[in-house]
Amino acid sequence: MILFQNIKSNIATATTILLTCGAIQSVVAQNDTVKYVGKTLSNIDYHHGQLSPAVGVHATQIMRASREHPEKADGFGWTYNHQPMMAYWNNTFYLHYLSDPSGEHIPPSQTLIMTSKDGNIWTKPKVIFPIYRIPDGWKKEGVEGVAKNLDAIMHQRMGFYTSSDKKLYALGYYGIAMDEKDDPNDGKGIGRVIREIKKDGSFGPIYFIRYNKTWDKSKSAFPFYTQSNDKYLKKACAEILSKPLVLQQWVEEADRDDELIPLQKPYKAFSYYHLPNGNVVGLWKHALTSVSKDGGKTWGYTPLRAPGFVNSNAKIWGQKTSDNRYATLYNPSEYRWPLAISTSDDGLNYKDLLLVHGEISPMRYGGNYKSAGPQYVRGITEDNGTPPDGKIWVGYSVNKEDIWVASIPVPVTSVVKENVNDVFNNLANGEELKMWNTYDLSWASAKIEKKADGVKWLTLRDHDMFDYSRVERVIPFAQKMEATFTVKPEQNNHGVLQVEFQNRQGLPAVRLVFDSNGEITAKNGARSGGVAKYEAGKEYTVTVKLDVKTRSYTVKVNDGKESTRIFYAPVDGFERIMFRTGEQRYNPNPDTAPDTEDYDDLKNTGMEIPDAVFNIKSLVTKKL
Repeated sequence: MILFQNIKSNIATATTILLTCGAIQSVVAQNDTVKYVGKTLSNIDYHHGQLSPAVGVHATQIMRASREHPEKADGFGWTYNHQPMMAYWNNTFYLHYLSDPSGEHIPPSQTLIMTSKDGNIWTKPKVIFPIYRIPDGWKKEGVEGVAKNLDAIMHQRMGFYTSSDKKLYALGYYGIAMDEKDDPNDGKGIGRVIREIKKDGSFGPIYFIRYNKTWDKSKSAFPFYTQSNDKYLKKACAEILSKPLVLQQWVEEADRDDELIPLQKPYKAFSYYHLPNGNVVGLWKHALTSVSKDGGKTWGYTPLRAPGFVNSNAKIWGQKTSDNRYATLYNPSEYRWPLAISTSDDGLNYKDLLLVHGEISPMRYGGNYKSAGPQYVRGITEDNGTPPDGKIWVGYSVNKEDIWVASIPVPVTSVVKENVNDVFNNLANGEELKMWNTYDLSWASAKIEKKADGVKWLTLRDHDMFDYSRVERVIPFAQKMEATFTVKPEQNNHGVLQVEFQNRQGLPAVRLVFDSNGEITAKNGARSGGVAKYEAGKEYTVTVKLDVKTRSYTVKVNDGKESTRIFYAPVDGFERIMFRTGEQRYNPNPDTAPDTEDYDDLKNTGMEIPDAVFNIKSLVTKKL
C-alpha cells in the first residue's frame, strides 16, 4: 500500500511538473510572440471587410489572364496563375509566379517572370523555368499510376536569392502530381532548381540545387550545380545551403527528413523578419508563429497561432518597414478576402488592421482548387533588395488567375488631417496620386494622363466586361462638409462613373452617377433621380454639401440649380470619396459554394466592351 501511494504521489508530482512546464512555456510564448492587440476585425459580408484603407495604396494588375487574347496576357493563354514572389535588384523590381493552363496541380506547369523599373509599368511575362517532362514509366512512391506523357508541377515557397557577390538568382521547384488530387509538394518530387538573372535581362543555365531522394538523378534534364564552371553560382548555392532561414522556406517540397531543414514540421509558407535584439520572428499559414534566438537554427517554442490574429490557409507576410516599424499582410478571415495590413512598433504587438485590397474580380475561368479573392501575398525578403521609395511592395494573385502588385506608403496610416485640394495639373509630376488609393487594371486603368494640350487629368478608362477601374481619396472626418469635383467624360452613350461619399468603413450614404444614357443621377433609396444631362467632351463641376445631422445633402452641377436630397443610407460621418467605373459587386459572399474542377468559365470571357473614359480634373473638400 505504501509503495502504491508513493507511485501515485510520484505520478501526481510528475503530472504537476509537466502541467507547470506547459503553463510556463505558454506564458513565455504569449509574452515573446507576435500577437494582435487591436480591436478592429474584418466583416466578411463585405469584400473590403469594412476596414479603413491604408492611405495611398496603389493596387495594380500587372498580368490579366486571357485564354482568348494571350498576346495581351502571358503569351500562352494560361488561366491558373498564382504564388508570386518578389525581389528588387539592379534598380529593378522582379516578380515571378507559377502558371498552369487552367487549374492547380494539373500539368503542364511553368514559372514566368516579369520586371519593372518603377513598379507601375511591367514587362510581358517570360518563361524562367520551363515545362519539365517526367520520363515515361516513372512511378511515384506510395501513389498509384505510371507516368505517361506527364509533365512536372511547379510549386515553390522561395523565389529569389541575392548572393554575397550581389548576383540575383531565381529558384523554383519541380514536383510530381500523378493526378489532379495528388500533392506535388509531398517531398516525392524531382527537386529544386536555380538559375542566374543577369543585368541585361538574360538568364544563366538551369541547375538543380537539391534533389528529392526518391528521384532518380540519372534521369534529370538539368545538371547538378556542382557540375557548373561558374564559381559565383557554386558559391551562391553553398551560401543558400548554409542558411537556416532560407532553407526553412523549402520545408514543404523537401524530403520529410531532409537534414538541412531546421524545423521538419508541416508548417507552410514560412516568412520571417529580424527584431532589433537579433531574434527572428517566424510566420506560417494560419498565422502560426514562433521566435528563434539563433538565426533560425532552432525555435523557442512549437509554432502556435498568433493570439488575436485571424487567418486561414492563405499566406501571411511579415517585414520590417523603412520607418523601423513592422508590418504583416494577410487575409484576416477564414476566406481569402480582404487583403489587409497590420502594423507594430516592436514587431510583436500588432495594433491596427487596415485595408490594402478590398475588391474581388469575377472569376472568369474555372479550374482545380481556384479560390476567390486577393491572396498568397509576398513581399521582398530582407536580403533581396530595398526599393528606394521606402514603400512596402507586395505581390499577390486574385482568384489564382490574375497577378497583382501593391505599394503601401510608409508610415502606414489611415488618417488624413488636411482638407483636399487636388487639382492634378498643379501637383508635382509623380506626386499627383500620393494620397489616393487606386485600383488599376490592365483593361480598366486609373492613371494620371497628360492630354494633347499638356494638362494633366486623373483618367479612368474601362473596356473590361468583368471589372472596373476605381480610385478613392481619404478625407478628414466630417459630419458637415462640402466637396467639389470636375469631370470630363469622353462619351455619354456607354460606360458609367459612380461617385460615392462613404464613412470610415466604406459604407456609402450618397451616390451620384454619370450613367450610360447621358444623364447625371442620384441614388434615392432603391430608385434614381435625375440631376442633370451631360455631353461628351464637356467639363462638369459638381458641388455637394453634406450634413449628417439632417441626413441630407445638396447637389449642383456647373451653374445649375441646387437641389436638396436625402442620404440613401445613414452614416456617422464622411471619410472617403470614391470614383468607380462600374456597379458595386456583392459576390462572392460567405455562402457562395467553393469553386471546384466543375466550375464553368463565365460567358464571353474574351470580349472587350467599348472603352469608356472619364477624366477627373480636380477634387476639393472642406469641413463646414
